[in-house]
Amino acid sequence: MRGTELPLNQTQKVRLQRALDKLESLSSKSNSNASVTVADSIPVNYEDGVLKGHGTSELNGEVVATLCGIVERVNKLVYVRALRSRYKPEVGDIIVGRVVEVAPKRWRIEINFSQDAVLMLSSMNLPDGIQRRRTALDELNMRSIFEENDVICAEVRGFQHDGLHLQARSQKYGKLKRGQLLTVPPYLVKRRKQHFHNLVDYGIDLILGCNGFIWVGEHVVPADDMVEDQTEQQTVKSDVTSTSLEEQEQVSTPLEIRQYICRTANAIRVLSTLGFIVTVEVIVEIVDLSCSMNVDIHEMLGSEFCVLVAEKEHLDIDLKGFPFVVILVQ
Repeated sequence: MRGTELPLNQTQKVRLQRALDKLESLSSKSNSNASVTVADSIPVNYEDGVLKGHGTSELNGEVVATLCGIVERVNKLVYVRALRSRYKPEVGDIIVGRVVEVAPKRWRIEINFSQDAVLMLSSMNLPDGIQRRRTALDELNMRSIFEENDVICAEVRGFQHDGLHLQARSQKYGKLKRGQLLTVPPYLVKRRKQHFHNLVDYGIDLILGCNGFIWVGEHVVPADDMVEDQTEQQTVKSDVTSTSLEEQEQVSTPLEIRQYICRTANAIRVLSTLGFIVTVEVIVEIVDLSCSMNVDIHEMLGSEFCVLVAEKEHLDIDLKGFPFVVILVQ
């Protein structure tokens, strides 16, 4: 429970500690062969050849761990992945960031890394959707696409001489609106095949950024810009009044969806407080739990609800036998 600051009474402390101890014991059993502490021996096959990576060293003819974490193996390479670490970008990572500067032909994005990332004007789709060379006019209109403090979603392209570069050449990337930006420790978000989630029952979109930035917002249907432009050209003269009225109606997000956004955001905050891995399955379970128990949105951040979440995850693991669903990180 390192870093957990909850105003617990004595009963709540006992209940929470009992649930966390049970979760930790189940997690250690499932990862008994993979988890190591400092000076633990790592079993390797010397006949095939071994490459010692980060977090490993050789002592008395054995490969031992130099930090606490999980043993990872890639072909002959053996290394230890620390449970608590800063975000380390990898090519293909889905990230959520905030624009901090509009520079010539590029935007600088804060992504919870040691340095700001760079999104080039040539590395994203233009508003008209046409694939063409960028002109001086496009550079002058950069603020109409992204400006300072805008929240965006992009993909890590790779490292170049001037830093970390991003790309947003897809309809699913771009500016994010009508939602909340949350920050959790990056090690609580694991790399998966899918980081974009549409929670249909709630009418919201959830983006789990590998960098620890998580977006919860109103569901947006990605559309083809070229088709939209053609439609607008055909109807703009005859439907100017009706279009403006429809835009005014769509400015505000419905109250029910706003409530689900807040519930989902608070569910993520609860997971971060308890040190649980953030997954869409666990988030949905916590939101459903709060709705079934008629817990108010602001009460989800209270001590009692946090204890209930820890106890529920403990019972789910006992009943389902899936200790990999929630992993306690201390």
